[in-house]
Amino acid sequence: MTQLNAASLGTVRGHVITPAYDRKSRGIGIVHLGLGAFHKAHQAFYTDAAMAADGGGWKIIGVSMRNEKIAADFNAQDGLFTLVDRGINGATAQVIGSIDQALCAASQPEEVLAALCAPNVRVVTITVTEKGYGIDRTSGGVDLQNPTIAHDLDQTNAPVGALGLMVTALRTRRANGCAPFTVLCCDNLPDNGAFVRSGLIDFAKQWDTDLAGWIAEHVACPSSMVDRITPAQTPATCAFAQELTGTEDILAIETESFHQWVIEDHFPTGRPTWEAAGAIFTDDVAPFEKMKLRLLNGSHSLIAYLGLLHGKTYVRDVMADPALVALVRDHLKAATATLPPMPDMDLVQYCDDLIERFRNPNIAHETFQIATDGSEKLPQRIFAPAVDALGADQSLRAFALATAAWMWFCRSEVHEINDPRAELLRSAARNDTPAQMLSAFEAIHGLFPE
Repeated sequence: MTQLNAASLGTVRGHVITPAYDRKSRGIGIVHLGLGAFHKAHQAFYTDAAMAADGGGWKIIGVSMRNEKIAADFNAQDGLFTLVDRGINGATAQVIGSIDQALCAASQPEEVLAALCAPNVRVVTITVTEKGYGIDRTSGGVDLQNPTIAHDLDQTNAPVGALGLMVTALRTRRANGCAPFTVLCCDNLPDNGAFVRSGLIDFAKQWDTDLAGWIAEHVACPSSMVDRITPAQTPATCAFAQELTGTEDILAIETESFHQWVIEDHFPTGRPTWEAAGAIFTDDVAPFEKMKLRLLNGSHSLIAYLGLLHGKTYVRDVMADPALVALVRDHLKAATATLPPMPDMDLVQYCDDLIERFRNPNIAHETFQIATDGSEKLPQRIFAPAVDALGADQSLRAFALATAAWMWFCRSEVHEINDPRAELLRSAARNDTPAQMLSAFEAIHGLFPE
């Protein structure tokens, strides 16, 4: 079987969508940090559509933060990969061509820095998950105890973390008289632009207050809200992509048909026409961001922990259980009550649509995948709306249930806890009584709001 790459692109089956532009004539304009499944299904997809619609030199250099194999696999396929759209009524395949090459930050920090310093790179997008920044959520500054932050602040070492790489590159660009790139966070974090901005400034301040001031004045960090359910790749993903395309693709990924990207329109040195694929540009992302975090992400966390406690492997399995679906609907109703009015959004319809998306029988989204990093995710998904509900004298039952399900998941011996605070969580969950468990969780610094 022929492997997917630039030479074999013309051999893919006729019904498969391929890049509608000359890849060789398009320059590099973006560096992306965090070369995972979601980036391939979302930002790479949108950028592919932008270049097809409006041209421009916006190809992406993708950076895997630690995984050398992923970077090598991308380069072996000339950056090409298959995106399988798993709709409720069937599947389609598209070969995405927006990624030009890939690097690994852990083993190629100098090459990553060179890419970030290139004058033609005008945007840096990021998906390194909540825990990947090394930013203390309470202070907004860098976590000096974080091993990656500590490593990168030591200027005798080549940086390997997102903040270290970006600040080092911005320092070089400033010295060279080169305009700074725009930093676009695409992780599920409230006010994610301000979050990353505060981390960049504080990291720079550890070195040079003048550099920190320059970043504060000149580096744009727009916020964004992203949405597309994207399961982790499995062998079945690659087999199905091969069946659809007629080529072997070790990078194939599958996703749902729905996709959404809401972006604060602040790009001083330009941006792709992502609206060609439906991106929404606005002056205020916050209402969309809060809606998505509390409704989609909050209910996803509830589904994950209830599902794992009930032996459900996939989200669709949870949604096949009427009793669990009723709890998900209760959660959506409670979370909706904490949101401000959104004139351009029908929140009741949005919740109904979420239920149907979660039910999609063709999406195998593992509950364990969603359950990772609970201590990083629940503060904005569950605890923040609970605080708002408390202030409005609304019921806390739905949020209490999600929190309790997470705590019992942390107590379970069946599943590994994939979380930066795993040992603290496991220790707290092993207390004898629910009251003792709760007290132990409350004692974990910075976890629960006051």
